[in-house]
Amino acid sequence: MLQSSYRAGPRRRLLRLAMPLALAGIGLSLGTSAAHGEAVPADGLIVHYPMDQTAGGTVTDTSGNGRNAAVSGDITWRGAEGLQLGGTNGHVKLPDNLMRDLSQITVSLDVRIAADQASPYFIWGLGNSSNGAGNGYLFTTGNAYRTSIATGNWSTEQTVSANHNVVREQWKTLTYTLDGGAAVLYEDGVEVARKTGVTITPGAIGGGTTTANYIGRSLYSGDKYVKGQVRDFRLYDHALTAAEVLELNAVSDPERVARDIAALDLGDTSAVTDNLTLPTTGPNGSHITWASSDDAVVAPDGTVTRPAPGNDDSTVVLTATIASGEVHQDKQFTVVVPAELTAQEKVTEAADALRVWNADDIRGNITLPTSGLHGTAISWKTTEPESVTPTGEVTRPAYGAQPVAVKLTATVRLGNEQTKRRFDLTVRPLPKREPLKGYAFPYFTGEGSANGEQIYLAASRGNDPLHWDELNGGQPILTSTFGDKGVRDPFIIRSPEGDKFYLIATDLKIFGNGNWDAAQRTGSKYIEVWESTDLVNWSEQRHVRVSPDTAGNTWAPEAYYDESIGAYVVFWASKLYSQDDPNHTGGTYNRMMYATTRDFRTFSEPQVWVDPGYSVIDSTVIKEGDTFYRFTKDERNNTSTTPCSKFITAEKSTELRDLDWDFVADCIGKGDDGEPGINQGEGPTIFKSNTEDKWYLFIDEFGGRGYVPFESTDLDSGEWTMSTNYQLPSRPRHGTVLPVTQAELDRVRAFHLR
Repeated sequence: MLQSSYRAGPRRRLLRLAMPLALAGIGLSLGTSAAHGEAVPADGLIVHYPMDQTAGGTVTDTSGNGRNAAVSGDITWRGAEGLQLGGTNGHVKLPDNLMRDLSQITVSLDVRIAADQASPYFIWGLGNSSNGAGNGYLFTTGNAYRTSIATGNWSTEQTVSANHNVVREQWKTLTYTLDGGAAVLYEDGVEVARKTGVTITPGAIGGGTTTANYIGRSLYSGDKYVKGQVRDFRLYDHALTAAEVLELNAVSDPERVARDIAALDLGDTSAVTDNLTLPTTGPNGSHITWASSDDAVVAPDGTVTRPAPGNDDSTVVLTATIASGEVHQDKQFTVVVPAELTAQEKVTEAADALRVWNADDIRGNITLPTSGLHGTAISWKTTEPESVTPTGEVTRPAYGAQPVAVKLTATVRLGNEQTKRRFDLTVRPLPKREPLKGYAFPYFTGEGSANGEQIYLAASRGNDPLHWDELNGGQPILTSTFGDKGVRDPFIIRSPEGDKFYLIATDLKIFGNGNWDAAQRTGSKYIEVWESTDLVNWSEQRHVRVSPDTAGNTWAPEAYYDESIGAYVVFWASKLYSQDDPNHTGGTYNRMMYATTRDFRTFSEPQVWVDPGYSVIDSTVIKEGDTFYRFTKDERNNTSTTPCSKFITAEKSTELRDLDWDFVADCIGKGDDGEPGINQGEGPTIFKSNTEDKWYLFIDEFGGRGYVPFESTDLDSGEWTMSTNYQLPSRPRHGTVLPVTQAELDRVRAFHLR
C-alpha cells in the first residue's frame, strides 16, 4: 500500500518528501524511485536534505548521520515544493568539514532558478572564504552551468562546464561527480559535460577543514544570493554511476519531451539556401529524428539541394520526432528552398554587394576584393592610378592641394557572364603635420559597476603625461550596443597619414555575470570598432568578427601599421580549442593572434602570433628606429618556478609579423632591489614622451590600483622605474595613451567639458 501510493505520486520522491520518518520506521528505502521502480542510492550518503519541511530554522538531515543544517535570511518553507530563497540573503548553512578525507564525491540538488536571478551566483558551495574571496572550494553555478574545484581563489579553478545557462523557472536536477580525476556534470540525469585530468580531490580542500559550506550562497562576498527554490540536496562519499544519477532525475519523460519540443527551433526557414543543422538531441536529453516530405530537396540530415535555375522554388515539410523513453511527439517545420540563380543573376548580385567605404572621403589605402559572392572573380580599373591603384593603394595630394576625383570600375565575372559597377571616389589632401602637445587617454574602469565596462576618456594637462583630467564628467563617452554590450581594453590608433583614428575594444561584460571561464570558452569572436577624423565625432559602432571557430575569446585587440604591406596588423588574445572540440570543453591556453586590415572592416584570416606554450595576453607594440618592441603579459600562475608570471615581458624584432622575437626583459612592473613595484600587472600601454627621449609604460595593476605609470630612457635595457608624482584618472583600467596635437587636445577638452 505504501509502495503503490509512492509510485502514484506526482514526483518519484513524493512519499519520501511527505513521510520520511514513517518510511524509515518500516524499513522502506528512502531512495525508492516512482518513475523507474529502481532504488535511488542511499549507501554512502554524507548528508541528505529533502527540504520538504513547512517550518523551522533547522534543515533535517535524513541520511541518518545527524548533520542538520540551518536556514538564514529571506526564506520560506513550501513543503514538497522545497525551500524558497528570496535572493537577498536567504541561504542554508551546512555543517563544517563535509568533504574531509574524500577522494571521490557526488553532489546533487533540485533547483528552480527565478527568472530575475542576479549574477554571478553559486547554487551551492563547499569550502572556505578569506577576506571576502573563496579560498579552496567546490561549487556549482547556473551560469554556463558549471562546477569548479579549487585550492585557492578563482585562478586555481578546475572546471567542467556544459556551456549553457541553466533554464530558469523550471525544476532542474543538477548533479556533479568526481572520481579518479574525471569530473562529470549531469542535468536531469543526463551527462552534459565531462573533464578529465582534474588533480584536486575534495578532501584536499582546506586540508579537510571547510567552514563556508552553503546552499544558495557564494563563497565570494561580492556575488549574489540564489533567488528561487531548492530541494533534495545530496552529498555522497563516492561517485554515483550514470544509471544511479539517472534515478535522481526529477524530470519525467513527458515533461522532458514537452520542454524539448518548446526549445526546438530552426529559425527563419522562408528562404533556405544552405544546409540546415538538424539537432539529434534536445537540451533536456530527448532524442530527435527527422523525416522530410522531399528528400531530394531537404534530406533528413539537413542537406539542401536547390532546384535548378529557371525552376520554381520548392516547399518541404520537415517532421521532427522528439522522444524520451516511451513518450514521443512530432513537430513540423515548413521549409522553402529557392531555385538556384542563373550565372547572370549571380554576377549581378555579387556586383550589388560590393562596397567602397567612405568613397567621398578617402584618406588611406582601401580594400578592393578580387573575389565575390557565388565564386565570382573581380578585377578593378581606375582613371587615376597615380592616386588610387587597381589594388587599392592610395597616394593622397599634398597638404594645401585640391582633392582628386577618381572613377573606379569593378568587373565581376562568372564563366561567360560579367557585369560592371562604377564607384566615384574623392581622395583628400594630406593634413598639415603639427607638433605633438599633449595626450588623450581612453580606458575602462572595471567590472565593479554597471557602466564600468564602457569607454571613458581623460586628457593630459598640456604635455605632461603623468597628470590627467577626466572628461565628460567622469561618464563614458562611448557605450556598446552590440554583442555582450560591454567594452573593455579600448585601443586607439592614428592612421599613418595622421588624420584618421580607429578605436577598437574587447566585446565583453563581466558585471552581472562574473563567469571568466565561460568568457574564454564561449566568449565573443568579435571586436568593437569606431572611427573618427577629429577624436570628437565617432562613427556608428561596428561589430566585426576576427577570430576563428576554434577561438573561445577575443581579448584586448590592438593594432600597429605595417608599412611593408600597407595595412594595419591587428592582434589580440584567444584561447584556441581543438577542431574536434566544438563545444570548447577541453583545456587550452591564450595565444596572441593577428590579422591584417586596411579599413577595420575586412580582415585577413587570423594567424597565431605569440605562442610560448603557455598563456599570454595583452600585447602592445611601439617602434623606435628600425626595431619593434613588444610588451606582453605572462598569464601563468605565479609560482616559485615562474616568478615573473602575472607581470610583463618585453621582446624586440625588426619585423612586426615575425614569429620569433628576441627576449629583452621580464618581470617588468614587479620591482626589486628596493625599487617600488606593483603586485601584479596586465594591459600594458606604451608611448613615447612628446618632449624627450623617454618612454612611458602604464601597467594595469588588476585587483589593485588600476594603471600605474613606469618610465625608461632605453627600450633595449628592459629597465623600467615606477613614476613618481603622478595623478591619473580615479579608476583607469586597460586602455591607451595617444599623443595628440594642441588642436586635438583643445578640441577634445572643449567638447567633453561642455
